Amino acid sequence: MTWRRERWSADHTLPIGVTKRARVGDPVRAGDIVAAGATLARALRVTGARRLGLSPADFERELRVRVGSDVVAGTVLARVGRRFARSVTAPIDGRLLHVTVDGDLYIAPIVDRWTVRATLDGIVTRSDDAVVDIEGQAWCLQGAAAFGPDAIGEITLGVDGPEADLAATRIDVRLGGRIIVGGARISAEVITRAHACGVAGLVAGGVPPAGLRVVYGDTVTATGSPSREDRPTVLCLMGFGSGVLPRDVFAPFAALAGARAAIHTATARLFVFSTADIGRVDAPTPVVGTTDDRPAAAPPEDRGDLDAGETEADLEEPAQSDEELTPSASDRGPAAR
Repeated sequence: MTWRRERWSADHTLPIGVTKRARVGDPVRAGDIVAAGATLARALRVTGARRLGLSPADFERELRVRVGSDVVAGTVLARVGRRFARSVTAPIDGRLLHVTVDGDLYIAPIVDRWTVRATLDGIVTRSDDAVVDIEGQAWCLQGAAAFGPDAIGEITLGVDGPEADLAATRIDVRLGGRIIVGGARISAEVITRAHACGVAGLVAGGVPPAGLRVVYGDTVTATGSPSREDRPTVLCLMGFGSGVLPRDVFAPFAALAGARAAIHTATARLFVFSTADIGRVDAPTPVVGTTDDRPAAAPPEDRGDLDAGETEADLEEPAQSDEELTPSASDRGPAAR
């Protein structure tokens, strides 16, 4: 788990019902809408050609609304005649989906509208009804698990050190739209308060499983689930419980504070868009142990450089005692013998 600045790729999976999406080659910034669509309910069949007394071919020529368009109740879909006009109108608010070979119409009510926003500054390299892929350069920190929708905001430090726990009293509405960096642990109270204050996301070493169940329910799973917009976004860097962040991971947040960032929940990654020199050190992954039912994490002990033929046992200090040590005969110099 180290900071790396290089070129990354982020896939954005699209729900069913895409109506608009970015094209390949389009430049985008984190937070831009790259796709939009709607969730539809069961479609309603509306009599068309027979009601107007037309053949199916003639009926299509009389349509006043294009297939795929949104309509409101009462909208005239087709009309014939002048003095004694006959028309077909939309019975409900929805979307005109299809015209059958018999000249009938299918209209489906819209139950929800959705948008997908980019989590990288870069270029669209793939765009279809299934996924939009973006490639771009950024600082990246790989986490262990993420929950909630993708989040975009400014990096803000919420603790004074990596061993501290983020307190709920440090969160208010002034932090709305930002990504707050906690320390070793964030509780369910902090997650709930952050969501109520409009915080974009939370980043910390760990989250207690009990706290996650309170916020997300008993069926919560790691990395990107659930992704409903009414849930807060949480990124666990080390795992579950409480994990003290290594200094090499926590210290760069000070240099990156105020920079734009994004949490990509599908890959549990934190992207930060900055050219700042964070003094990155490629340190090994910290050793993670377990205390009680909560994991504890600490960076590996630095033993220093060993000389050739020297072992760690040679670096240990000798035991101290009050007994006076007398050199052996082999240790005495020629004058002392």
